Amino acid sequence: MIKTILNLWLCLDVLPLCFNLEIMKKRSFLKSSSLALVGIVAAPILGCKRDKKESIIKDVTSDREDFILPELGFDFNAMEPNIDAQTMEIHHDKHHAGYVRKLNAALKGNSIKGNSLEEILANIVGEDTALRNNGGGHYNHSLFWANMSPMDAGMPKGDLADAINAAFGSFDTFKEKFSAAAKTRFGSGWAWLSQGTDGKLFVSSTPNQDSPMMSGIVEQVGTPLLGIDVWEHAYYLNYQNRRGDYVANFFNTINWDAVAKRLV
Repeated sequence: MIKTILNLWLCLDVLPLCFNLEIMKKRSFLKSSSLALVGIVAAPILGCKRDKKESIIKDVTSDREDFILPELGFDFNAMEPNIDAQTMEIHHDKHHAGYVRKLNAALKGNSIKGNSLEEILANIVGEDTALRNNGGGHYNHSLFWANMSPMDAGMPKGDLADAINAAFGSFDTFKEKFSAAAKTRFGSGWAWLSQGTDGKLFVSSTPNQDSPMMSGIVEQVGTPLLGIDVWEHAYYLNYQNRRGDYVANFFNTINWDAVAKRLV
């Protein structure tokens, strides 16, 4: 009798533990399954091919009531050691998010609300400082993230390689010109590889958040294919005053396949 009671007590005492272990196993399974599902869904998105006419910055060009902050599509530490995780997080979640928030505020009550950002920027004038700074900031950063990849995309190839060679003579010459534009941009701004209205590629730089799309602002108008952010918030935590090192390492983060999709 005593033995039977003791066995019953042991079963009752152990039962909650067994039950909890079973729950933990199920939770672990569900978590693993969810992560696997995310990987299955995300992989085709990261590697998908898009028609050249479709912008790679969907959140920027789609008509919407409010613009939104696009997701990076990769972890903050994915670009290390070229760009550190803390810089990526602050750059995306604070700086870029701030441009989006202020852009939406600037568009409240504005008749151009609902237009694509590309249309807004193409018709910007110098007096529209709120739209110019924050619209440019949203567009420029969206392009910046879209042209990055933790996977080595190698060198430009196909039509993009041909266009670079035709415009600059070689990839090395283009790299020198692009790097020089980035390193010599005084203060904050961007350096660009763009396609002009004549179809030819050119390198330029702009101050602050201006871009080659702003026909009423820049001297040479074109469609940006690749841009490097040389504001200090883009590199200072890791590189301090060594902008040249940041520019050199930026080439290790470029997804040339994404850049090529913007070529017309």
